[in-house]
Amino acid sequence: MAGGKLSPRQKMINLMYLIFIAMLALNMSKEVLSAFGLLNEKLEASNIKADQNNLAFLGGLETKASENAEKYSKLYEKATKIKDLSQEYYSYLEGLKKKMKEGLEDPTEYEVMDKTDFLDQRFFQGDNLSKEGKEFMKRINDYRTQVATILSDEQFKEVRTSANARFETGDKDGKVTNRDGNRLDWLNYHFEGFPLVASLTKITQIQADVKSTEQDALKAMLEDQLTGEISLSNFQTLLDQKKSVFYAGEKFDGSIVLGKTDKSSKPVRAELTLDGRKLTQDRDYALESGGVKMLISAGSAGDHELKGKLFYMQDGEEIPVDVNNVFSTINKPNAAVIAADKMNVVYRGVANPMTISIPGIPDNKVTASAPGLTKRSGSKYIMNPGKGRTIKIVASGVLPDGQRISTPAEFRIKDIPRPAGSIRGETGSAKMPRRNLEIATVGALLEDFDFDLNLAVSGFKFKVPGQPTVNVRGGKLDSRAKSALKRARRGDALQIFDIEAYITNNRTYKLKKVSPVIVEITN
Repeated sequence: MAGGKLSPRQKMINLMYLIFIAMLALNMSKEVLSAFGLLNEKLEASNIKADQNNLAFLGGLETKASENAEKYSKLYEKATKIKDLSQEYYSYLEGLKKKMKEGLEDPTEYEVMDKTDFLDQRFFQGDNLSKEGKEFMKRINDYRTQVATILSDEQFKEVRTSANARFETGDKDGKVTNRDGNRLDWLNYHFEGFPLVASLTKITQIQADVKSTEQDALKAMLEDQLTGEISLSNFQTLLDQKKSVFYAGEKFDGSIVLGKTDKSSKPVRAELTLDGRKLTQDRDYALESGGVKMLISAGSAGDHELKGKLFYMQDGEEIPVDVNNVFSTINKPNAAVIAADKMNVVYRGVANPMTISIPGIPDNKVTASAPGLTKRSGSKYIMNPGKGRTIKIVASGVLPDGQRISTPAEFRIKDIPRPAGSIRGETGSAKMPRRNLEIATVGALLEDFDFDLNLAVSGFKFKVPGQPTVNVRGGKLDSRAKSALKRARRGDALQIFDIEAYITNNRTYKLKKVSPVIVEITN
């Protein structure tokens, strides 16, 4: 039958089958083009919102510079340079996008934007880059280096690192390696031969990276403070006291200060009451840089309310700031206070921070003892529990009147909970394209755990349906796993299990078995 001639009917069936396959491929292509177009629209809308936020950040920094030129004028100057540099590069990219859409009857009809010749002709000339291609590369490299120059101070290290990652253009030779192991120019790798709508979306993504870099810089300069925190009308007062509790009859030692604790801000006058009694300046309090120095007695045991207003000069007018604070006075203690900073348990395999103190006794006069307990500084201790299910800590000290206090406290010891396997930061199950899985890192997370432990993966097993299980060393797919991945079909559920994880700074502690991850391939 294989060597015989096909009948006319069979030839017609085969032809119709080929036409059907071609139609399926065409429909899939249109869906992909539409998806790129929708993604481009979302990015453009996000860029508009980011630009509004950045203008608000810049305005806030300008206000700070006007209030305190010595501290913020140089930062505002840097912010303006970043803004101008970003706007110039953003406008260049926007101009390029407008040229790409010229001649289109409907710029939102993404299904017809499948041609590749626009950027191919503008960016490439034979095996080399054209004049416009070289200009494109110069623009992105100049932006990266100029941002790093403006933000050269140590406080902007994270912003520089992020900018370098966002606008990276290959290795030192400007090359990138594709999945087949071939080295290509960065521009060829990202733009040559791509449909028009895909290239358009990539350029919009670069614009989004510009806005993100600008925002990161402005946030760093504002030190993560909101614009609303700049005006004096929104400031609150804080009670700055030498210690949290006082003995009955002891002289109170503390001050009422502004939340920003700006020592250049001195109130011009104050109207204050203590438990309803009006306080007198110079006798009960004194005006000083940054707030009000309290001269009152701590009073009897219990809570005490400080209320009233502080008045500051702003633009030639007195601006009132409400005062509403409470401090507590207690009697002399006769027992130690021992508390775990995290909870009433300590974890094996973890350096558990603890606070151990006795009110009324200086920290350097307090001693605490237990197996695995070490003192760091002041009242701060670290507990590294060993075997067993409970541990007893004993704190001792001598009060100023000579009375000795010794108090025990018992804590439960628990093991670190079972980690969850992760891929690209997702646990349980995930969906991703084949290419993303090839380069993704397998990790292990301790979800809802009170400690930030740095977990690393030394190996795992990788299973593709219909393929043998692959043992992988390290946290990424090796060549054998990638070979098995190539045989996976769209919709296949790939298993990552028997994940071997460890704590990077405690290799001796054996973690519980890590839960697996299921990855569904989307292409």
